[in-house]
Amino acid sequence: MNLGVRILGVRLGAVNVRVLIDGPSELVFDYAVPEGLDVRPGCRVRVPLRRKSSSGTVLSIVDGVQMDFALRDLESLIDPDPLITPVLLRAGEWIANYYGCGIETVIRSLLPESVRSEENSAKTRRIVILDRVPEEAVMEKLVKRAPRQHAVLALLSHAPDLRMAVADLGDGSAAVLKAMEKAGLLRIEQEEVRRDPEADGVDEVLESQPLALNQDQQRALDAILASLQTPAPKPILLLGVTGSGKTEVYLQAARHVLDLGKTVLVLVPEISLTPQTVRRFKSRFAAMQEQVAVLHSNLSQGERFDEWHRIRKGVARIVIGARSAVFAPLPDLGLIVVDEEHENTYKQENVPRYHGRDVAVLRAAFEPCAIVLGSATPSLESWHNTQTGKYELLRLDQRADGQAMPLVRIVDMRLEAAKHKGAPAILSDKLRTALEQRLEKGEQSILFLNRRGFARSLQCPQCGHVCQCPHCSVALTYHRTDERLVCHVCGHQAIVPRKCPECKDPAIILQGYGTQKVEEVMAKVLPKAKIARIDADAMRRKHALRDILNAFKSHKIDVLIGTQMIAKGLHFPNVTLVGILNADLSLHIPDFRAGERTFQLITQVAGRAGRGELEGEVIVQTYTPHSPSIQYARKHDFDGFSEQEMEFRRQFAFPPYGHCAVLTARSNHERRAEFTLQTLHLRLAENLPAGIGLGEVLPSPLIRSHGQFRFQITLRSERARPLTRHVQAVLARTTLPEDVTVVFDMDALSFS
Repeated sequence: MNLGVRILGVRLGAVNVRVLIDGPSELVFDYAVPEGLDVRPGCRVRVPLRRKSSSGTVLSIVDGVQMDFALRDLESLIDPDPLITPVLLRAGEWIANYYGCGIETVIRSLLPESVRSEENSAKTRRIVILDRVPEEAVMEKLVKRAPRQHAVLALLSHAPDLRMAVADLGDGSAAVLKAMEKAGLLRIEQEEVRRDPEADGVDEVLESQPLALNQDQQRALDAILASLQTPAPKPILLLGVTGSGKTEVYLQAARHVLDLGKTVLVLVPEISLTPQTVRRFKSRFAAMQEQVAVLHSNLSQGERFDEWHRIRKGVARIVIGARSAVFAPLPDLGLIVVDEEHENTYKQENVPRYHGRDVAVLRAAFEPCAIVLGSATPSLESWHNTQTGKYELLRLDQRADGQAMPLVRIVDMRLEAAKHKGAPAILSDKLRTALEQRLEKGEQSILFLNRRGFARSLQCPQCGHVCQCPHCSVALTYHRTDERLVCHVCGHQAIVPRKCPECKDPAIILQGYGTQKVEEVMAKVLPKAKIARIDADAMRRKHALRDILNAFKSHKIDVLIGTQMIAKGLHFPNVTLVGILNADLSLHIPDFRAGERTFQLITQVAGRAGRGELEGEVIVQTYTPHSPSIQYARKHDFDGFSEQEMEFRRQFAFPPYGHCAVLTARSNHERRAEFTLQTLHLRLAENLPAGIGLGEVLPSPLIRSHGQFRFQITLRSERARPLTRHVQAVLARTTLPEDVTVVFDMDALSFS
C-alpha cells in the first residue's frame, strides 16, 4: 500500500522504504528517504501519518522506483541501528510465505510490543559515587562543621564499590548531596536498573562442576562440537531416555560455544520449566550469571524490554525461554538447543501460527549454527528426518547413573470396576498398596492425571441434564476449592446449582474426577501422608510452583499430584513410584496423533521414577490395556512404537509423509460460518493443484468455542508451499462477511 501525497517539492524516484506503522491496525505505507539518512531494513523510524507523527518499522527498501506521485519523507530514525537482524528478517519472510500470514503479523513477533512501544524505556535511578575515601583530616573537620556530610561520606566509604542509590540515603539528603557534589566530594549520576524476572524467583545458586560423561554422552558431545566447526551443520536429534543426562550434554556443549565467543539459545516447551533450566545454567556458569537472560510471555513489559535489549547489546550471551524466544536478537549465535522438541506447546496458537522447533531449525540454517533437538520421545516428523538423512541421530539409551529404567505395570481398570460392582475406581488396589509401601519406607510418589478440577461434570440422574457452558459445547467442570462450575475452554464460571436446572430434582450428581478429587481421596487413603497438588488452579500465586517443587525436593511432601506440569523435566532422586491414574484421556480424541501423544505422555511421566539409587516402579491404570501406545510405553520401546505408527501414517499419507493444514471458519451465527466455508470449499476445488487433497466441510470436534460456531476443512499435500499459495490466493479474492473469521493453520497440531 502506498501513502501517496501530491506535495510540490518532494523528490520523485528517490530511495523508498516500506514501513509497518505501530498500532493494532497493521498499516503498511511507503515513504521517501531524505538525503543523508542511513535507513536499513529493521530500523525504527518516525513518519508523518495524516496530521500526526507516528513510529514504525522499516520492512524493506526499494531503490530508484519512479512514481507518478510524491511520497512524504521519513521524519527521523528512532534508533540508528536496525532492531531486527538480517537473519531474523529473512526468517520472518519465510514464516509469512510458509504459514500463509502477513509479514506485518510476523514483524510483531520479531519485535515485541514492549520494544516497539515508546511508552517503555529503561528504568534508571540516581546514584552517588565516591571516587576515593576522604583522608582522616577531612573527615574530622566535617564531623564538627557538617555532620550530615560526614554521615553520607561514612556510609559511602563502606558501601560496595563506593556507590549507593540516592534513595537509600533517606529523605532530606538532596541539598546535602548537591553541596557535596559542588565541593567535589562525590559525583551524582544516572544508572540503569535491570528489572530481573528471576530476582525473587530463583534461590541462591551454588556453583556446579561438569560431571563425568559416559560413553554415549561423550559421543554425543563430540558430535555436537564437530558440528560447530561445520559450515552448514545438520540438525542433531538427541534421542535420550529419561534420566540419560541430556541436560549435562547441553551444558558442556554450551561451555564450548561460549569459549568460542559465540552465544547460546535454549528453548523449553513451557514457561513453568524456565526457572529450573535457568537455575541449572546459572549454577554451571556461576561466574557469568548476569549473562543469562530469560524470555517468555509471562514477563512484565519492563522485564521484557530490559531482557530484549540486554540480548541485543550482547550483554546476555545465554538466552533461555519458551516458544517466542526463538526470535531473540542474539549476535554470533553458535548453538540452539530445543529441549523436549516433541511438545505441542512449541506450536503458536494465534497468527502467525509458526512452530517454534521448525523455526529454530530454519534459523540455525540461516545463521548458520549448530542445533540440537532433544527428547526421550521425539516427534515422528523429526524421527522421519533422521531416517531420510536430513537430521543426524544421536542416542543415549542408558540412564546416566547406570540405573535401570523403571518397571512399568499395567492395571486393567475394567477388572477393578468389576471388583467394585461397576463403580469406577480412582485408585486400583495395586496402586493403593504401592503408595502405602512407599510411605512406610520414607520414599516419595507422584500421581499423574491430566484433568484439573474436582469432577468432570454435574449431571441429573433423573432427566440426564448436564450443566453446559453457555459459550462452548463442553460440560462445565466442578471445582470444589472455589465452589464453582468452570469452563476449561473459555473460563466461564457459574454457581453450583442445588438442584437440576431442568427438572428441579435435588439428586444432581458429580461425574468423573479431576486432580482436586484425587487429592481428597488421597487424604483419606493415606491420612498420615503430606500431600500437595500441582495444576493451573493451585499455581495461581507467583512462584507457587517453585515453592512446592522445593518442598518436594527437600522431602517435606510425600505424594505429589499433578497434571502435565509435572510430566517432564523434573529430577527427584527419592521418587520411586509414579501412578498414571487414567492413561486413556488423550487416547480416544479424534486426532491421528492421539496414539503418539499418549505414548509420549506415559513415557515422560514414567521417567520421573527411579532417577536416584533406588529402583523405580510405574503403575498405569487404563481401560484399553492392549493399545499399542500403552504396550510400547510399558517397554520403553520408542523404536517399536515408531515403526508401527509410521506404517499407519504412510498408508493414509499423514505427516510426516505429507503436510496437513486446517482452514477454519468461525462466527456467532452457525449457518453463516458453515455457508462461508462451503463457498470457500467450492473455490478451492476450482483449479486445485495436483497433489493436494481437499476434505469436506465438517463441524469442528469442538463445534462451539468462546461463543462462536466453528467449521473446518482439512487439506493435505506432499509439499507445503503449493498448498499455502493456493489457499491464500482463494482467500485474497474472497470477500468474507464482517462477522465471519477464517483462519488458516499450516502443519496443524490441533483439530479441535
